[in-house]
Amino acid sequence: MKKPHGTASLTPYRLWSLLPRLEPARLPDLLMFGAAIALFYGLIMVARTWLGPFTPQVEISRSAWALPAYACLSLLRITIAYVLSLLFTLAYGYIAAYNAKAERFMIPLLDVLQSIPVLSFLPGVMLAMVALFPSRQLGVELGAILLIFTGQVWNMAFSFYSSLKSIPRDMREAARIYGFSWWQRFVEVELPYAAIGLVWNSMMSVAGGWFFLMACEMFVLGSRDFRLPGLGSYLQTAASEGDTRSILWGVATMIAVIVLLDQFIWRPVIAWAEKFKVEQVESSDAPHSWVLDLMQHSRSLAQLKKKALFPLRESLMAYFARKHNATKSESVKSPRNMWIARIAGIAAIAFISYAVARVIAMLAGTTHAEAGELALGLGATFLRVNIALLLGALWTIPVGVMIGFSPRLARIAQPLAQIAASVPATALFPVVLLVLIRLGGGLGIGSIVLLLLGTQWYILFNVIAGAMAIPTDLKEACSICRITGWQRWRKLILPGIFPYLVTGLVTASGGAWNASIVAEYFHFKGQTYFTAGLGATISRASDSGDFTLLLASTMVMAAMVVTTNRLVWRRLYRLAETRFRLET
Repeated sequence: MKKPHGTASLTPYRLWSLLPRLEPARLPDLLMFGAAIALFYGLIMVARTWLGPFTPQVEISRSAWALPAYACLSLLRITIAYVLSLLFTLAYGYIAAYNAKAERFMIPLLDVLQSIPVLSFLPGVMLAMVALFPSRQLGVELGAILLIFTGQVWNMAFSFYSSLKSIPRDMREAARIYGFSWWQRFVEVELPYAAIGLVWNSMMSVAGGWFFLMACEMFVLGSRDFRLPGLGSYLQTAASEGDTRSILWGVATMIAVIVLLDQFIWRPVIAWAEKFKVEQVESSDAPHSWVLDLMQHSRSLAQLKKKALFPLRESLMAYFARKHNATKSESVKSPRNMWIARIAGIAAIAFISYAVARVIAMLAGTTHAEAGELALGLGATFLRVNIALLLGALWTIPVGVMIGFSPRLARIAQPLAQIAASVPATALFPVVLLVLIRLGGGLGIGSIVLLLLGTQWYILFNVIAGAMAIPTDLKEACSICRITGWQRWRKLILPGIFPYLVTGLVTASGGAWNASIVAEYFHFKGQTYFTAGLGATISRASDSGDFTLLLASTMVMAAMVVTTNRLVWRRLYRLAETRFRLET
């Protein structure tokens, strides 16, 4: 039988050749389009769950097949918390750096807030969110996100504030001469200058979010047991049951997520932030990222920048420039604004007075035995925190400088440091605890190890940022003048990294006090291991629902951290702002 005309030529190869070919330039657009579709689908599924009815008791599966979904849920919570942390950082750091009156209150308040452990925020945050959304799962989810926020935001805020205070004088004068509005100065001078420190502290903040994930996704508040499906609750369940196999599966999943984040987020951001380095000679070995190269060759992103982002940026520049010129001509403050400020101040004072009165009434019930326990715990935790800081600084300063000076080494060490900083030490603590018990040690030594695992990374990441921010021309000048060895450290490296090092030590100190709640009090195989310390007191008070003891121990910890900051760290900050500021 004869075939119809033209059908004989339609072979599979012929049909394949008729399909449109994929151009290499279109590959980035297709990949980003697919990722956007997947993200949109995931957000819809999560929104259905979060807006659904409240589930008081969630069964956490220890099956390895549940890990991908758990990892996605935890990553979403950490991402939302990071976005909130970034917005808070930019607003809080900017106001504290440029308003001298507000700075007197905002920086001590930041000291207090960073010293308050996650478990101390837990009762107020969780009860408030559940009360706002009593019949929705959204209340518990928002509570967990805000708890992660409290573990992420403080080192970012300190870093941004420190960067704004150390901007070179000639850059400020240039902005003033050209009549920059606050928005132009923020976009063109301040944010670029703070970019490197902010990027590395962002990585540390996300790592801190992973570290405290176990405490934020699964916790006990009095008689109520809150559990959320996620990687933190999976690791917490596995650690409580002593299931080593599940712990290893959970840690392996977390490491895989961290490596993906490094490749697709942090490495491109580091390569992009290199252009904000203050130097007159460009480095010959700058960081690179294949993802950033892919995005730069994307036609869709180029069109988006041209049609939407650039016009929006120009409109904002023009708007704030007009507003700046209008406000410059107004020398007299509006009486209405003055009255609004006075009323707001009176309301704030009234609220603070009421809160102080309530706190004093609650603390009146503290017994002498509890007061003695607080004093003993304060001394023990103070000693452990300072030992951990000393041990951490001894190795992180030279290693951080080495990584910051070598982009090739940074490409290898950066993801390894992120993995080490992100893996919750509490997940590995059962192994450490068993080894110490067999060797004759106890939780007293184990708590120092756990504090070191949780806080040394704040110093390392800030030292790396400081070493990367040292201008290339200064390094070459030292090489030409043959300044090596200790003289190179004394003349170039230590002055260059000093502002970043102070930020790292401040945040590491606050993080160590915060981490004491999991380092000094630990549940393992149905038993509770603890040692004398303020962190153990806070954890025990949270487990038993003793809000009076919880409040008293938290206030003692905050008072100690604020006192240390005032006597030590604040003076070092002032030294960094005056003597070790980079002037071009």
